[in-house]
Amino acid sequence: MVHPGFVRGACWEIERCVEDLGLQLLCLPTHYMDTIGTWRCIFDEENEPIFELADKYNLAVEIHPYDGEKFIKLENTSWRFHLIWMLAQCADAYHFLTLNGYYDKYPNMRVCFAHGGQLAQINLGRRIQGFDGRPDLFEDKKHPRKAVAHKNIFFDTLVHDTGGLDLLIKNQTSKQVLMGLDDPYPLGEMESEKQSSYPGKILDLAIERDIITENERDAIWEDNVIQWLCGDDASAKEKLVQRILS
Repeated sequence: MVHPGFVRGACWEIERCVEDLGLQLLCLPTHYMDTIGTWRCIFDEENEPIFELADKYNLAVEIHPYDGEKFIKLENTSWRFHLIWMLAQCADAYHFLTLNGYYDKYPNMRVCFAHGGQLAQINLGRRIQGFDGRPDLFEDKKHPRKAVAHKNIFFDTLVHDTGGLDLLIKNQTSKQVLMGLDDPYPLGEMESEKQSSYPGKILDLAIERDIITENERDAIWEDNVIQWLCGDDASAKEKLVQRILS
């Protein structure tokens, strides 16, 4: 995890973590405060040096929402920032990742959105309608359709219901979906009698309801995760698998 508000320092830390520690997974916030106190989306053009390094080092990048209560001027009640606004933050970050075409500009960087990028899935048609209806607002931007089911954009399964998972898979295909647990947090999919939950429950229900096959379930647990972490680097995949099995 690095703070993009200080881009040069963030880049130094990425280089240290990769070259000295051998880390290959970078976590970035959906939004952050810059050095002059303005809140920005992570996929702002000023952060391109970070993406260049992620591309250079073949990094997997996790995008997670933080700090919504600090820049969304609403009373912090009824857990609204976790239940509602985190999903909006992910959707906003997805919006700018796709508009800026970073999925192609940095082909060795693979991004995964937390919580299934859930609002981004149901909002896709609205974004397409807006892009087509007001092209004057999107000069030099990429069409939202071009990013759909792109091989470098992943989403986790932590959407909490099979209807949400079904929409995610219909939009992005099962190949772009990874298992999400968020254990041990209350919104995680974990062993919980109170929540009638266990790791992988949503995928078992999805099989029962003919949303996915058993092979797709297994890939969501394993092959898709490895693809996100390692990309097309066969030796990195083999090294990771051996490390897990050892």
